[in-house]
Amino acid sequence: MTHAPDCPVFVAQNVLKRDAFSETLFGQLADNPERKVALRRLSGVRRWLRPIAWYLARRETRAMRAASGIDGVSAVLRVDQDGVLRDWLDGTPLQLAKPEDPVWHRDAKRLLRELRRRGVTHNDLAKPQNWLQTPDGRAAVIDFQLASVHRRRGRLFRLMAREDLRHLLKQKRAFAPHLLTATERTMLARKSVPTRIWMATGKRLYLFVTRRLMHWSDSEGEEGRKSSDGATAMQVLKALDEVEAVALHTYPLPAKGVGLYAFVQTRLSAQDIRAHVPASQVDLIQPVVALPRREDGFVRHDILQLIAANRIDELSGLMAENEALARIIKPIIAGRLNLTDRVL
Repeated sequence: MTHAPDCPVFVAQNVLKRDAFSETLFGQLADNPERKVALRRLSGVRRWLRPIAWYLARRETRAMRAASGIDGVSAVLRVDQDGVLRDWLDGTPLQLAKPEDPVWHRDAKRLLRELRRRGVTHNDLAKPQNWLQTPDGRAAVIDFQLASVHRRRGRLFRLMAREDLRHLLKQKRAFAPHLLTATERTMLARKSVPTRIWMATGKRLYLFVTRRLMHWSDSEGEEGRKSSDGATAMQVLKALDEVEAVALHTYPLPAKGVGLYAFVQTRLSAQDIRAHVPASQVDLIQPVVALPRREDGFVRHDILQLIAANRIDELSGLMAENEALARIIKPIIAGRLNLTDRVL
């Protein structure tokens, strides 16, 4: 891979996630090691999926360039045959940050207003992982693959912008319901006509393509595996003398169903543990020096679930804010056993 002399050269440090349409890597610039960046690499995508992957990448690039300069949106640095290189946004995803402060929610509305002024609708803000709380408490948005850039402020634009706002209010209802106004509660209760049509038609087609044709996983069998195989495995693991603690989580398998991922705080090797726990009970076993815990001693299952599902990009902000916790998490991330990126 060659680059023009003035083109930023990416140096990879870690694979964040990998799916059928791209591989996301965290790293730095060769001539500026202090600058954190991310590359959505498309060069390794299967040939038959490349047209879709590049279609999504072009949508993302166009939207991010239209939103250039807005506080809370990454800047695109390079687009070539390798993929899309962008600035890294430090922040904690909403499902971890759980913002209750009205400052974040006001700033999130500010961000949506600025996107609307540029004619940009995100179209995927129902996912809390696409919202970030930055270290200074402000709002940021990532993953613009489904975003639209509108030349005209017509009916379609207004409907999509309304849905972006409604999805933000869903986050507010989840994490700070006490801040909702009467008007916002009314808006949440009224889905737009296009949304109702999508739920009845387009979403069904989407699920058929992703789960039946592409074999993306869903949560079928999750509770069953936890209560049967998981319960048996936990009992065996906790009975081992050299096991100090165990955390068991699910993760999506490449095909239908879920796997069980055990984080075991122990000096034993994975091979030693396998002598007691067969693969039919637990798919992945990762021995760790220590499990991440809260100040009161309880295990941080929210963090371990993200690592098990290989959603480690969502942990960057948390590690930046808490160095002691980062020292425990980083070795676990480095030794993780699941590199796929399916969401249950």
